[in-house]
Amino acid sequence: MSQEESLLKRLAGPSSGKAGLSEDQARINRIIADASKGSKFYENEKKKDKELTERINRLLAHLDELLKHADLKKLEASADRHLEELEAQRDLSQYIVHVDMDSFYASVELLDNPTLAGKPFAVGGGVISTASYDARKYGVRSGMAGFVAKKLCPDLIFVKTNFPRYSEFSRQVMDICRQYDQDMAVAGMDEGYMNITAYCEKHQLDPETCVKQIRERVEKETKLTMSAGIAPTKTLAKVCSDRNKPNGQYFLGFERDLVLAFLRDLPIRKIPGIGRVNERLLDSIGIKKCGDIYDHRATLMLLDKQFDVDSMFRTYLGITSNVVAPGQREERKSVGVETTFSAISDPERLLEKLKDIAMDLESDLERTGWAGRTVTLKYKLDTFETFTRAKSMDRWITKEADLFAIGKELLVNEFPLTLRLLGLRVTKLKDLRASEEKGIKRFFQHGDSSPPKKRTKLSGDPNHDTRTGDTETELIDITSEDDMDTITKTEYDEPQGNEIHNSKAIADHPTTPPPKFPERWTRPASARRSAQKAVASSSISPSKPPAQSKLVFPAKSTKLAGPSSSNGPFSRHSGAVRAEPKEKHTCPICSKQMTLTNAELNAHIDFCLSRDVIQQARG
Repeated sequence: MSQEESLLKRLAGPSSGKAGLSEDQARINRIIADASKGSKFYENEKKKDKELTERINRLLAHLDELLKHADLKKLEASADRHLEELEAQRDLSQYIVHVDMDSFYASVELLDNPTLAGKPFAVGGGVISTASYDARKYGVRSGMAGFVAKKLCPDLIFVKTNFPRYSEFSRQVMDICRQYDQDMAVAGMDEGYMNITAYCEKHQLDPETCVKQIRERVEKETKLTMSAGIAPTKTLAKVCSDRNKPNGQYFLGFERDLVLAFLRDLPIRKIPGIGRVNERLLDSIGIKKCGDIYDHRATLMLLDKQFDVDSMFRTYLGITSNVVAPGQREERKSVGVETTFSAISDPERLLEKLKDIAMDLESDLERTGWAGRTVTLKYKLDTFETFTRAKSMDRWITKEADLFAIGKELLVNEFPLTLRLLGLRVTKLKDLRASEEKGIKRFFQHGDSSPPKKRTKLSGDPNHDTRTGDTETELIDITSEDDMDTITKTEYDEPQGNEIHNSKAIADHPTTPPPKFPERWTRPASARRSAQKAVASSSISPSKPPAQSKLVFPAKSTKLAGPSSSNGPFSRHSGAVRAEPKEKHTCPICSKQMTLTNAELNAHIDFCLSRDVIQQARG
């Protein structure tokens, strides 16, 4: 691929292969290049493409050196053994389905405004979130700058986003899907994975009939259309769901030869997770289609660190995960909000934007039940370069005031700036919905005492600044609904997406508000260790903490008759009730000195740990 071809393809954007787009993509690419030439966007894309070309040249030079001493026959034999081992893992027993709503945002807008029917329109403004199929015929697509879209389609109509409305429809769709697989994995507001094997067996349905039934129900109940792919794995199902869009489905036969034949001529770019950068890197060593992986298996063995041989061989064979399950809360790495806007340089207006983001982020943290200790500011310049700044705290952050104060500190240090995107995200999370552990055990285990990580450059985007913060994953700019296809687990470790964005809110159901824990339960680890040593030295055993409803504590002077529990201040001995001796103790929590029995001290410690909860229960 020449430098000019590469730049034209890069300017076309990550969604240039979406269903419904004009077939004359080469002409569209030239129009996009001409429309953006001279702009800051054009110059930034040109810069990144040049850097990628230099990276490719270094890779090829490295490969040439490796080939001088390589035994290709031996490498191919080793690759073949690896392929045989992977083949033994092939599982064709599960009916995996990827469902994807058709032009979701645009379809919802069309329902609310039927006058848009037959007209080219796009949801969004400065950057397009979704384009209607009428607009896609002109080459308009998600993630495209509005002024470029106007060049392609002068009659294009812009419609403002309405996320609450999209969330409403998303919940309806997902509720229908869960009736066929209650453990479905939601992958975004408009898509998800299902395993319908059990449902088909129970109702004696073949998978194609079952999926057709799901799609018909969705259309009947929401007036929206859905496309679907049916295959043995999640990756294959996702590829298949794009085959008959819009409002169609594609069934990939559950036989090894059919899977290999399907993949043989499939462009490598169609594989989820392989974006524009990896496409060019693989193209440089001769891999354009999935079938080329086998022909170049020796080269891949040499470049395992660059391409991950196991992953590439699994792609060639079509042996990827077929495990469908909802994302687990403990897998979440961050919660964030970001927004794109027309270029702003006024500091006051930028701070207003930041305050709005902090308000939204506080709402998301409260709704989803998380707190965090590291706040990361993300911003994109009007030159389309993206940077991050981060700050870690020694306390848990959830409130707007704290989020805004930290974000403001990070942002003001960078002024003057002209920005087109701002975002905040919280990492180093604590789950506020975790079930409460009992007594002192919970007290000792809370908090994160690990030291901050060394500040390192984020991987991936060469335009990320090296002065980044305490973050572990690459930040990916999400500006559109359809761009979710380009997100891999590098950024999102959860099947459902690891980060919450205003522009990509994942549909969920109303949940119980998260509990508010006493501040002392999140005190520094050093304080917890001191308390732990104090309790250990006092030779006492943690007792069961008081319940949050009826709270009963031993009085200073207690008289009991009859049997008592082992935890009480009395014990039965030779048929007589005998009081336990009282001793002087120092509470490891409040440091108060008291003369108590062992059980009374246990109850007092539980009282100290649960004081805030007690106050809430007593109302």
